[in-house]
Amino acid sequence: MPDGIGPQTEQTLKNVEAVLAEAGCTLDDALKVTVHLADLDDFAGFDAAYAPFFTDPRPVRTTVGSALLGGILVEIDVIARRRG
Repeated sequence: MPDGIGPQTEQTLKNVEAVLAEAGCTLDDALKVTVHLADLDDFAGFDAAYAPFFTDPRPVRTTVGSALLGGILVEIDVIARRRG
């Protein structure tokens, strides 16, 4: 995992993209995103890295502070629906 909230967010979302692709989906199919940040003070850096991955209409997002992430700065889970 790279250092810093921006690079960790980018890598995490690339990992999510890969999982969604295996299911025949993309981030455009995301309905709900839950984000856990080890430090909520990192929100601005996280959001700057997160925003380019999604297009309008963006999925619903919940962001919470989670102190026990085992040394990582961000964890992201996505609920998506394959369209068509």
